[in-house]
Amino acid sequence: MNKKIITLFHNGEELSEKTCLTLSEKLTQRGYQVTEDYTEDTDLIVCIGGDGAFLRTIHRCDFPNCPIAGINTGHLGFFQDVLPSDLDQFIQQYESGEYNLQELNTVRAIVTTRDGAKHTHLGLNEVTIKGRQSYSVHLSISIGDQYIEKFSGDGLIFATSAGSTAYNYSVGGSIADPRLKLLQVTPIAPMNTTAYRSFTSSILLPADLSLGVIPEQRENQIYLNNDGFETSYDDVKSIEVRVSNTAVHLIRLKGYDFWSKVKDKFL
Repeated sequence: MNKKIITLFHNGEELSEKTCLTLSEKLTQRGYQVTEDYTEDTDLIVCIGGDGAFLRTIHRCDFPNCPIAGINTGHLGFFQDVLPSDLDQFIQQYESGEYNLQELNTVRAIVTTRDGAKHTHLGLNEVTIKGRQSYSVHLSISIGDQYIEKFSGDGLIFATSAGSTAYNYSVGGSIADPRLKLLQVTPIAPMNTTAYRSFTSSILLPADLSLGVIPEQRENQIYLNNDGFETSYDDVKSIEVRVSNTAVHLIRLKGYDFWSKVKDKFL
């Protein structure tokens, strides 16, 4: 029987490096092939760090199909489900199948520039659209084929359920249970005056609806940020945002409960 291949990533912090070395030794002793290089043959990815390290790992591996587990050596730890002190328990539960795979949906944005080029971006937490630093942005928004509003403000967050507790929550968006497949659109500092009228709260949309975003022609630069990876564009014609078919499969050990974690982290 071929050895199972487990790929380990860490964020470079001292505790993470130490935890990675300990886990690598334990897994090797139990007959696993441990590597630091992800390939399509990888059976399991283990990310050691905080939620930021988890997101970087997802993007580094181009949203892998194999399961991923998180060991929390950071702060918030919504994606990181295992403590460094629980490595033996983690290995035991992984081997005995005492875990669930939580399917986390992603959001996709397709940017079309005026020369006809298309650029695709995926986010596990969110995709954010903003203008130049310190400048408001003006965006015409449609849902499906229906024009909704001209948004004016600092920007818009298009968050998944998994990302609802991240940037989305910090600007007043709602917390959504990750079992819900939806897209949440949350305004960032919206203008709501006699000159500019914008939604001032989140909009929740079903996964089968797409959003169209058209910047005003005077907007000569748009910044798109997906999970902290920022790209600037000139001469944007339109942006389509929707829930993607790509998903991340996160290992949740026995006893995990999302709302208990929300209570522990926020209340």
